[in-house]
Amino acid sequence: MSHPDATARAIPGTVLFDGAQAMKGYALNKMCYSFNDAANRAAFLADEEAYCARFGLDDAQRQAVRQRDVLRMIAAGGNAYYLAKLAGIFGLDMQDIGAQQTGVSKAEFQARLAAAAQS
Repeated sequence: MSHPDATARAIPGTVLFDGAQAMKGYALNKMCYSFNDAANRAAFLADEEAYCARFGLDDAQRQAVRQRDVLRMIAAGGNAYYLAKLAGIFGLDMQDIGAQQTGVSKAEFQARLAAAAQS
């Protein structure tokens, strides 16, 4: 169930991570938490599909993982703090994620950052 104040606290284009999202993303977040162990990171890289199946990710979560789409992972219940582990495995940094969030290329996002630093 969403927080009763969720609509009042909504930020356009942002998924509120509340209890409902936590329940929705439990398997995905549990999988990402497992990446604290280097052996688990290696197992994921060796066979992503089997690793996702081991944690019971649903189709939407698996598709988001396959496509390296952090925003879809968040929509599928992923918590940004746990997803950072997965993004690191994919070789994504915060600028890659920022570019996804703003719908521009990484180079365009970096140019925006540079412009903002100059103002």
